[in-house]
Amino acid sequence: MESEREIIDLQPGNSNPRRNQPINLNHYATKKSVAESMLDVALFMSNATRLKAVLEQGPSSHYYTALVTLISISLLLQVVIGILLVVIARLNLNEVQNQWRLNQLNNAATTLVFITVVINVFITAFGAQKAGFLTARASRNPL
Repeated sequence: MESEREIIDLQPGNSNPRRNQPINLNHYATKKSVAESMLDVALFMSNATRLKAVLEQGPSSHYYTALVTLISISLLLQVVIGILLVVIARLNLNEVQNQWRLNQLNNAATTLVFITVVINVFITAFGAQKAGFLTARASRNPL
C-alpha cells in the first residue's frame, strides 16, 4: 500500500505546504555557487599536482615553459573565480538593488570559468604527466 501513498503524494493538487511555496532564488543561487566552488577546488588541486609534476621533470622536459605558464595562469584565474563565487554567495539575490551586480559578477565568473577550461584543455594537450613508478620501470625494462 505504500506505493499507492507515494502516487497520491505525487498527484497535482496535493496540499503539501512545501510544494506551494515559491522557490527561494537566493538559496538556489547560494547552492549553485557552493557547487561551482567545489568544482573549482577540485580543478585547483589537479592543477597544483600538474604544476608539481612539471617542476619535478625540470626544464629539460618538452613544453616546460608553456606548461608552467599555462598552469600558473589557470591557478590564478581559479583563485579569482573562487573569490567571485564567495562574493556572489554572500549577496542576497532577493534584494533588487543587488540583482544587477550579481548578474555582472555571475557573467564575469562564467567568462573566467570558460577561459580556465580552454587553458586546461591546452594543459592537457601539452601533456603535464607525472613521471611515476610505471614510467621509470618501463624505461629500465622495455618490453
